[in-house]
Amino acid sequence: MILGRSVEQARIDGLLADARGGTGGALVIRGEAGIGKTALLDHAAVAGADLRVLRGVGIESEIEVPFAGLHLLLHPYLEHVDALPRPQGKALRAAFGLVDADTVERFLIGAATLSLLSELAGDGPLVCLIDDTQWFDRASADALLFAARRLRQEPVAMLFAVRDGTGHFPAEGIDTVVLPTLDRDSAIAMLNERARGLAGPTRARILTEARGNPLAIIEFTAALTDRRHGDDHGWSLPVEPLPVATQVQDAFRARIGELPEPAQRLLLLAAADDTADLTVLLRAAERLGLTAADLEPAEHAHLLTLSADTVAFRHPLIRAAAHQGAPRGWRLAAHLALADTLTGDQYADRRAWHLAAAATGPDENAADALEQAALRAGQRGGSAAVAIALERAAQLTTDPDRRARRQVGAARAAYDISRLDRAAGLAAAAADVSADESLLAEAAWIRAQVAYERDNPATAAALMLDGTAPIVGSHPEQAVSILTDAIGCAKDACAHHLVHRAAQLLAKVSLPPGSALRPVVEGMIGLDDLFNGATRSAVAGMRKLVAAAQDGQVRGLVERVLAGYLALVIADDQAATEVLDALAADVRRQGALGWLPYALEPLAIAQLLRGRFRDAGTTVAEALAVSTDLGQETQALIMNAIPAWLAAVADDADTCRSHAEVILRNEARHPTNAALATWALGLLDLGRGRFDTAADTLDAVCAGPARQDFLIRAVPDHVEAAVRSGQATRAARHLPALDDWADHTGQPHAAALARRCHALLAAGPDAGTHYDAALRLHQETDRPYDHARTALLYGAWLRRQRRRTDARTHLTDALTGFERLGAHGWAARARTELAALGSRPVARSHDRDPAARLTPQELQVVRLAAGGLSNRDIAAQLFLSPRTVGHHLYRAYPKLGITKRTELARFTL
Repeated sequence: MILGRSVEQARIDGLLADARGGTGGALVIRGEAGIGKTALLDHAAVAGADLRVLRGVGIESEIEVPFAGLHLLLHPYLEHVDALPRPQGKALRAAFGLVDADTVERFLIGAATLSLLSELAGDGPLVCLIDDTQWFDRASADALLFAARRLRQEPVAMLFAVRDGTGHFPAEGIDTVVLPTLDRDSAIAMLNERARGLAGPTRARILTEARGNPLAIIEFTAALTDRRHGDDHGWSLPVEPLPVATQVQDAFRARIGELPEPAQRLLLLAAADDTADLTVLLRAAERLGLTAADLEPAEHAHLLTLSADTVAFRHPLIRAAAHQGAPRGWRLAAHLALADTLTGDQYADRRAWHLAAAATGPDENAADALEQAALRAGQRGGSAAVAIALERAAQLTTDPDRRARRQVGAARAAYDISRLDRAAGLAAAAADVSADESLLAEAAWIRAQVAYERDNPATAAALMLDGTAPIVGSHPEQAVSILTDAIGCAKDACAHHLVHRAAQLLAKVSLPPGSALRPVVEGMIGLDDLFNGATRSAVAGMRKLVAAAQDGQVRGLVERVLAGYLALVIADDQAATEVLDALAADVRRQGALGWLPYALEPLAIAQLLRGRFRDAGTTVAEALAVSTDLGQETQALIMNAIPAWLAAVADDADTCRSHAEVILRNEARHPTNAALATWALGLLDLGRGRFDTAADTLDAVCAGPARQDFLIRAVPDHVEAAVRSGQATRAARHLPALDDWADHTGQPHAAALARRCHALLAAGPDAGTHYDAALRLHQETDRPYDHARTALLYGAWLRRQRRRTDARTHLTDALTGFERLGAHGWAARARTELAALGSRPVARSHDRDPAARLTPQELQVVRLAAGGLSNRDIAAQLFLSPRTVGHHLYRAYPKLGITKRTELARFTL
């Protein structure tokens, strides 16, 4: 019976009931040491006896070993790995060291964990109970949290017990309960169970000092009872109140201090490794002159338990007391004995850490061993282990350049797992000790990437430029990579002077003949030309990068993202879609989930600009969900501009403004997307007929620093708003820039937008000529939104010219297009114009489109299913479980009016 935990037990019981009913969920149980977390996990194990129970525990000494915790939890079920999608199965085996593989993407392990749990749940509901999760290695914790956040359609319950004040377990997005101390009645009941006959003052003292902590009640009772019976372990309660866990640990330390010295040293040896392997422990003990018999006093004192081949501490605080309370010389000897014992290849990582723990100063052998451990961890996708191992290796290194190289490697790994402060600190430390220009440039790059997340892209770009200038002549490929990233950041910041500085440095780079980076250099210099008004040469340079990316000649992820972006700048939206679609597919295939939002953001913009609003909404919804899950705060922030723009088209004012406000409150974090959000607000006002306000808002976009990239496309909206508000002169202000862009890009849809603007400003028959030309150009490009906007304006103009039949044709076309797109405000404008002609209402085509009823993820799943992919293949692409995919299809079929998969082929989705 667990006292004082009825609320928490009920919550756990509810989680188990949900799993039995087919719905998954996760719960984090937090609290101080001894507060009863393990007891609640034990309750879950008993209450879930009819479920398959998976149980794991974090081991402090293995916190540096990547996927150690996950392996402990899942290794009994590895025969099921063959049922996983092949890349996931291979990644999971590599993570567990069962097969050799190139570097594994850590998020692919999370997807594999989710798939394996789903596979196991196919035989019936299961519950995962994980104790001391704060000691799970970061790679295991990330994989389990990835799965836990996607369990909704799986009959899987996950419970994590986390001790506060030690370790780290970032469980954002998971329901959490913090265990309170026991109420007084429950504490008294527990004390009565342990020692009903204690004298009143002793009982009061225990209750006061234990402060409702169950373990403290148990241990203080044992200690004071022993003292009363003359078995004095030398422990007494402190005069000043200390944290309860500290008091309990002190109690354990006092009991350990009463053991014979050999028993204390053997207890320390067990604490130093804590892997429960009795054979390893006894082999190491022999090196210290100890024997198995020396364990007996500790066992008799109930400090640890022994079996045929394992040894375990009764509570983690006993282990901490045994290790922390021992003399330093004993600790060093224990770690050295373990290092000398663990000589096999399978023990290489543990041996490296024991060598490091035994070092009393710089030790290159230990540093080399840790660096090799980091290399192995990196190949298995354990970035956290890489960071920890390389940082410790650097501390043991005397040579400044070798130390700096290890610090930079640790910084890069820390950045990869979003430990931004640690990454910046390590990079700065490396810069302080090394004179190697390449290392300094890499360190500056890492600090810049942290600045992008924490500060703003302009600061990031400036740091990259300062760090790269010295290596332009000596390390050309490294220089191009960093400078390309710098230009991307400077572009985001609208810091054109920094783009120019980077382009000047790129012009000095001497690349080998035929280098794949040559188009990258030309594309980046082309962007600088654009910002300096040299549109012709700018477009030519940027086209070279776009074409190279389309041909698969560009490999770097940053470079491919920027190639897609430059395609938007030169109005080649089809090429942008192709480049970014291919990039997103590669990222999914590799399991590089952290890169997915960076590919999906410009892809969603490309879809938006092409009038593929449903696609854009689906893409940005996934990007927002992934970036939020991964803690990519800046990326999640800036993507609010896209749903703001889509909501403006849909005349959803509340959604538009709420998304726009999110990014505009943080405008310095990403001025370009802030300008996109401002365009959205102007578009909302334009669609609602608030032309003066719209003209002011849109003028800020068209005159602002972001005007020279894809936001040049806001000019037609500004022209329309200004003309409709009677400001013809103001309306023409930005038209020359649009004409220049349309002329040099040579894209029909760009020319169509320019023609529409000239039609709005023209007088007499010239307006009709421009409108006709614009519509012909629209017909070449399949741009439904732009076509409908032009048809609406042309129809309104024709109505005013009393050409009623022609007006009705174009207005009907506009209404049909707007209804199909869900552009409700613009559809209302078209209806108003038709009503002025006395026309009857036109049926809303979007009401007959079943796909409009699907959620973004349902639409995504249905499209892939319609393309012939199985649920398992779809799950692998979308980082979901097959059961979740099936759930989305189950919900989608009634909305589409179908009952089986083969019927999907008749839909245009």
